[in-house]
Amino acid sequence: MAASGDPDGTARAVGGRARLDWPRGSTRAALMNAGAAVARGDIFCFLHADSFPPGNALALIEQALADPRAVGGAFEHLFAEPSVSLGLITSINRVRYRLTRNYYGDQGIFVRAAVFRELGGYGDLDLLEDLDFARRLRRRGRSVLIREPQLTSGRRFLARGPWRTFFFIVWLLALHTLRLDTRRYAERWRGPAHLTPGMPWPSGST
Repeated sequence: MAASGDPDGTARAVGGRARLDWPRGSTRAALMNAGAAVARGDIFCFLHADSFPPGNALALIEQALADPRAVGGAFEHLFAEPSVSLGLITSINRVRYRLTRNYYGDQGIFVRAAVFRELGGYGDLDLLEDLDFARRLRRRGRSVLIREPQLTSGRRFLARGPWRTFFFIVWLLALHTLRLDTRRYAERWRGPAHLTPGMPWPSGST
């Protein structure tokens, strides 16, 4: 498990159930690439710390990749919290990724290890590294959507306002699609380095 931030708190949360690596990079892309570099399996599945795959996730991934044309994929997305706004945002997001096969990291992106290495892993991006990788993965071969949902925490949305956060993501996606700079928004998305990621935006910020 590649980690960054609070060593003591992370160690307590893991409770010895996984090996912890502390790579130099602090971006999500750097952490996932570092984890993949020491992984030994034939299939990689990238999970955020606040995402919870279904209990039979490994079997579902194995079934999805039984087709030799399949190179990877992701799970259906579902927020863990019961919220009308989060439910609507999930529905909108499902239309997007079912049509495009462009997945977010909190969907539990999985990929054949050989394909991951062939693609050069995650790009050196401060934001939207998951979307960038999903697009490159889709061009490489068949990308599978597993219709079993993976639960993910909506705390960032709830703390900052569900629709305010949603439209900020839409803005970032528009910039990314137009190949414009998104790096300057990285701290605004994650929050200041000295605060827990996903904390409410400071008053007056977008």
